[in-house]
Amino acid sequence: MKIIYRILLSCLGLLVAGAAWSGNPDRQGEAGANQLLINPWARSAGLHSLNTSSVTGTDALFMNVAGICRINKTQINLAHTRYLDGADLSLNALGLAQKVGKNGVFGLGLVAFDMGDLEYTTENTPEGTGAYFSPTFFNLAVSYSHLFANKVSVGFAVKMVSESISNASATAVGLDAGVQYVTGADDNFKFGISLRNVGGKMQFKGEGLSKTRPNPGPTFEYLITYQERPAAYELPSQLNIGTSYDWLLGKSSKLSLMGNFCSNAFSRDQYGLGLEFGLNKNFQLRVAYKNEFDTNTIESSLDNGIAAGVTVQAPLKRGSQTPQLAIDYSYRQTKVFNGIHNVGIRIDL
Repeated sequence: MKIIYRILLSCLGLLVAGAAWSGNPDRQGEAGANQLLINPWARSAGLHSLNTSSVTGTDALFMNVAGICRINKTQINLAHTRYLDGADLSLNALGLAQKVGKNGVFGLGLVAFDMGDLEYTTENTPEGTGAYFSPTFFNLAVSYSHLFANKVSVGFAVKMVSESISNASATAVGLDAGVQYVTGADDNFKFGISLRNVGGKMQFKGEGLSKTRPNPGPTFEYLITYQERPAAYELPSQLNIGTSYDWLLGKSSKLSLMGNFCSNAFSRDQYGLGLEFGLNKNFQLRVAYKNEFDTNTIESSLDNGIAAGVTVQAPLKRGSQTPQLAIDYSYRQTKVFNGIHNVGIRIDL
């Protein structure tokens, strides 16, 4: 019971901390590193990241780290995202979850943002110099999750966030924490809370922030190098509270309904509902709808609306449940360009 009390206190602490960062449209645009809000994993992206209460495995590295412990032994996930199809932006992700001991799981996630090659311009050559550079945006997360009596799981993650170009860069360290609770006669009711991207500020540094100008004094003619001091910016913190219920259909099929509330520190709060159907653990079909309060503004999120996805998985050995290979795909509607496409390959050992 002491463990349960500690977990409940942790939940309360997450709620209190989340209240400090609760949705505030007046602060919209003040945060950076917004790639941390893009879900690279196809399975949970098909539910618009609304499965805070039920997400498991490597998908939980993004949404709720408490869920990574709900795997068999080892899970490997490779994913690719075509972000705003037609804009030549993409994400590549690698996720690994490994069971340690009886109830613990370590997770590792690496996500890199590919923006392609951009033409180098200057004040004197605004049309381009003929040279190109490629920005490097990535984040690396190390996480741990523990399952208590198959009912409550807790997890936390430490992530390093990096943004850089050839002559300037910014880094920060962020923290994630989460709780999942499972109850019901058939473990069919789930509740989850996650707090994401809480950490230090990022500030660009490097030679790219220096400028050379003539000495303003009349005595000597020489150049002086001035160092610009850019403003620091915070990580896009958010609090998610979600619940779900499973209807068991026969021995191995189920229908799951889930809801989620997301409180953003630097934008409007969001809410959504998702539905997932699983057939014999080999096929899942999912659809979700997400929206935010006060959407009748140009500042509203670009991916409000419908998301859908599908998963096909099968064992690699006949007569055995492991290892298993799964292929995930999802699509998210966007207001501009041609939506967001996610595809992933998962291996369960």
